[in-house]
Amino acid sequence: MKITLVKKILSDGSPCKKCADVLDKLESSGQMARIDEVLVADERDPESPGLKIAAEHSVDRAPFFVVERDGQAPEIYTVYFKFVKDVLEQEEDESEASKEILRDNPDLDFL
Repeated sequence: MKITLVKKILSDGSPCKKCADVLDKLESSGQMARIDEVLVADERDPESPGLKIAAEHSVDRAPFFVVERDGQAPEIYTVYFKFVKDVLEQEEDESEASKEILRDNPDLDFL
């Protein structure tokens, strides 16, 4: 299995805040050791490797993870907690996962 993390650099050259948060979580939990490759989607460079892979997989948010398993189509994860649960097989606090989903999808509302 190969895991690629794609993080974004904004057009003003600053790092994406959410990307930095996810990187901090990965590093503090020791999960960064499971990431095989980190690509940068640089908004200032349409040819940056991260923007190319985002276009290839029709992903329009960052950070995201591409998980490649032998003989299977790549899986794309745009939600950190789902990636951890499904791929790294570690349970995270469900309330934090719910909060992240709501933050990432402002069109969702409480029932």
